[in-house]
Amino acid sequence: MRGKSILGSAVLAVLCAVSLASAEGYVGSKACGECHEAEYARFQKHSKKAHSWESVKVMASDLTQKELANCYECHTTGYGKGGFRSYESTPELADVGCETCHGAGAAHADGGDPSLIRRVPEVEQCQVCHNAERVQDFDFKPLIHSGAH
Repeated sequence: MRGKSILGSAVLAVLCAVSLASAEGYVGSKACGECHEAEYARFQKHSKKAHSWESVKVMASDLTQKELANCYECHTTGYGKGGFRSYESTPELADVGCETCHGAGAAHADGGDPSLIRRVPEVEQCQVCHNAERVQDFDFKPLIHSGAH
């Protein structure tokens, strides 16, 4: 019986390690910009998403930790998915970056294989944040196709 328990624990540990490794594949938008220079420059210049941390920073002192975590879901890259954890530990993921729409990019960045990144985001991904509830809460009209690149 003890052998089965040890084996079960070992299998669980491996599964958890694989899950964490695949979830933490975020590199940040600057890394994307190393190969996609023009797209990155346009995104930084024209997209509000590229500077979304500024909104969080302005409101942070008036929010509880739970409210702040709700902001992180839509105003950072990869929060709750192995990406953004805090500004101090993952500042490169503090804005809504390339990987928010195109998926975690470490595997793609390592070898440049286009099959390892989501080239065209699905609208359902956008609607996680750009939805009727949030439009009502914040009184804005979402620009789902406003990546500016």
